[in-house]
Amino acid sequence: MDGKNRKDIRPGQLVEIVMKADQRTGALTKGVVQRLLTKSPTHPHGIKVQLETGEVGRVKNILPEEE
Repeated sequence: MDGKNRKDIRPGQLVEIVMKADQRTGALTKGVVQRLLTKSPTHPHGIKVQLETGEVGRVKNILPEEE
C-alpha cells in the first residue's frame, strides 16, 4: 500500500520512507512511525512522518505487520 492517504498511516506502523536527502536516488529507509507531520488528508508525494529513529521523510510503502 502506498503512503498517500493520512488515514492509512498510524504511529507504531512499519513503513518505508524517502528522506529529503535521498529524493534524487529514491533510496528507501525502513522504520516505525513515531508521528505524522502532514496535516492534510492526502499528499501526492506521500504523507510526511517522523520515525522512532528521528528520521523524517515521505511514506512510499506501508509494510505488512510482522507476526
